[in-house]
Amino acid sequence: MTINGHELIDVPAGLRHVAAAETRLGDVRGNEGFYHYRQYSAIDLATTRSFEEVWFLLFEGRLPNRSELAEFTDTIAPLRVLPTELLPVLSAAATAGREFRPMIALRTALSMLASVRDLQPLWDADPDTRKADALLICAVTPTILAALHRLRRGADPIAPHPDLSTAANWLHMLGGTRPSPRSVRAIEQYLIATIDHGFNPSTFTARVVASAGADVASAIVAAIGAFSGPLHGGAPDRALDGLDEIGGIDRVDDWVRAKIRDGDRVMGFGHAVYRTDDPRSNLLRAIAVDLGGDLVEFATTVERRVVDVLAELKPGRELYANVEFYAGVVMELCGIPRPMFTPTFAVSRVVGWTANILEQTESTRIIRPSARYIGPTAPQPVPPRE
Repeated sequence: MTINGHELIDVPAGLRHVAAAETRLGDVRGNEGFYHYRQYSAIDLATTRSFEEVWFLLFEGRLPNRSELAEFTDTIAPLRVLPTELLPVLSAAATAGREFRPMIALRTALSMLASVRDLQPLWDADPDTRKADALLICAVTPTILAALHRLRRGADPIAPHPDLSTAANWLHMLGGTRPSPRSVRAIEQYLIATIDHGFNPSTFTARVVASAGADVASAIVAAIGAFSGPLHGGAPDRALDGLDEIGGIDRVDDWVRAKIRDGDRVMGFGHAVYRTDDPRSNLLRAIAVDLGGDLVEFATTVERRVVDVLAELKPGRELYANVEFYAGVVMELCGIPRPMFTPTFAVSRVVGWTANILEQTESTRIIRPSARYIGPTAPQPVPPRE
């Protein structure tokens, strides 16, 4: 089949192993169990650097020196503050519906933010304006999400503290008290480890919208839509729910077998790219073990049993714990409510999304693939009305 004289190219379902663009932001090498941001191992960055330093790296292409980091933190601190025009929208979005769905509410809030701040289409904006808009959305997203959480519970939002880091502010705005340094560092390492991860569905979605020249907020709202799905970012709470369902070590095997028999997914296990241990899971397991407690002991035992049973039931599939399994454990230990697990993921991933959006604006070509039509032969005569 040809379109405009060009032969269509068949590609694998889901665009697996198809290079849709070039990027300098990072890569995932699934067979090696390795991924990186720019030229640095993402895990090395998570264990040695702050979230703000890695944010700077994604935006600027290099790690900041001390003065650059101080200037960067001074720049983003005021951007965290909620515009007063958003408060009525947040109140309405937070209390809508029987079930609290913060990612849906975030989409609504960011759409309003685009109007309040007159965000211009990327096509019309200069590079400095694009970056300023991206910084704004990254900085204010945690504040919006924390405000939604508190408003849903009938509490007032807590303003971000100018002297706290992204991770510390996130825990502070959720819980209302200064978090412990131990919890802050655990969450910061999680945030760093999840900033970016190749051309996953939400990142690709953001780049498609950006390629059309839309404003930054529109691209982020589209990415959030993809990210909210349980097969993508919406799994950390479901993985922890699985631990609750299991209840005890003696029930692990039967629970896994029942899931596979019924055609259900075992949330927190398996990954589209990794064919060995997920390095993010390894990092988070170590963080969880350092935090300690009965939940960690139970989770590590469950992980070993689930991997063994999956290896028996699905030989050759190489299904290991992914980032969501221990992410839920770490967040639970740090006092983050389960409805806010996926939003915590979004607090970090919004930096990756916006970095990809900014990179996409370097190209003037819109992302516009084709589809192979397999319906009835056309044209056919339109039948008369009966």
